[in-house]
Amino acid sequence: MRVWIDPAKLVGFNLSAADVTAAIRAQNVQVSAGEIGSLPNVAGQGISATVIVDGQLTNATQFGNVVLRANADGSSVRLKDVARLELGAQTYATSARLNGRPATGIGVQLSPSGNALATAKAVRAKMKDMEKFFPKAMKWAIPYDSSRFIETSLRQVAETLVEAIALVFLVMFLFLQDWRYTLIPTLVVPVALLGTFAALLAMGFSINVLTMFAMVLVIGIVVDDAIVVVENVERIMSEEGLSPLLATRKAMGQIQGAIVGVTVVLVSVFVPLAFFSGSIGNIYRQFSAVMGTSIAFSAFLALSLTPSLCATLLKPVEAGHHHAKTGFFGWFNRGFARTAKGYEGGVAKLLPRAARYLVIYLAIVAVAALMYQRLPTSFLPSEDQGNMLVNVQLPPGATRDRTLSVMQQVEGFVLKQPESRTWSACWASASRARGKMRR
Repeated sequence: MRVWIDPAKLVGFNLSAADVTAAIRAQNVQVSAGEIGSLPNVAGQGISATVIVDGQLTNATQFGNVVLRANADGSSVRLKDVARLELGAQTYATSARLNGRPATGIGVQLSPSGNALATAKAVRAKMKDMEKFFPKAMKWAIPYDSSRFIETSLRQVAETLVEAIALVFLVMFLFLQDWRYTLIPTLVVPVALLGTFAALLAMGFSINVLTMFAMVLVIGIVVDDAIVVVENVERIMSEEGLSPLLATRKAMGQIQGAIVGVTVVLVSVFVPLAFFSGSIGNIYRQFSAVMGTSIAFSAFLALSLTPSLCATLLKPVEAGHHHAKTGFFGWFNRGFARTAKGYEGGVAKLLPRAARYLVIYLAIVAVAALMYQRLPTSFLPSEDQGNMLVNVQLPPGATRDRTLSVMQQVEGFVLKQPESRTWSACWASASRARGKMRR
């Protein structure tokens, strides 16, 4: 409740500000008027009740009727006779504007275990429900919504995930040159990722940018074991002419130990990351969980699902069967063979001069280490979220009107820019202001 006293009227009634304060304090109190039926009571009294008097004032009219002085002739001086009363903000130290108009800012902070996308959706739904109760000239807007960046990031990572699976399929088809051989490793990817999703749910983790990024990286790893199984089965069928079932049994006897060994080594690389402490631990724990779980599922599928698919989907081939020699695949095979022979010849020329090239290699490592030390470091990489912050610093003692005038000049410039979508400004003191532009 704001009480704006008129000093001239106060002096005319021979009153002071202390009299006004004392009158408000005395007549704006919560009192207990007693109890009906309390002791001592009459005989046979069965119930008692507390009497509460509404002594606290709630609106400007009630405060205006506060008696400052009662005269002997029956007249009185009330607060409304010497002051203007209105309901206002508790503090005027903070002001806000949106796109050049006065506004009131409300910040919604996400809890550590909250879902940003679900929270943003719930806030928008709640504001739409409350909109029908707003005054006609009042509108609501969300000038800064961090969930948009999260949603965009997740969508882009999901697109990258699909593109990675497609590239894996195309590369395997290019080298294996048979859709049956290609289909088996491709089926392993979604099954391993589904198992990873289930493991994340059991561990209490969520789908976020970090976990999705780890899944993009792990795609190239989860198909390796399946590719090894398929290629070994194909090799045995081509060299020995065995049926898919017998070739699969023989192939698994040769490589199952290697699959287990490689999996243990890879998992041992990522598992220690889950035991880091502090903020770094919170970041890498989810990454470690995705990588370790996906690799473990990949090995399990390479020892169970992949052999079953090889024994049932693959067709027998004649002994001595080789890749195609005509058409596109024939051209690719000949080019790949020439490239491999050229690489082997280049390595053979380097071996007699190993010491010389070792010095060059060490020089490259030294330059890389030097560049690594010179690069700037940061806790997390900076991401362009489409926002720009503008700080306005005025001299000490600058009034609110002066700050508002400067902010109006800034927002007038910003809103003219074609890249600017919204502009929100707020200041918590008379001399410091901050504006935020969303592109």
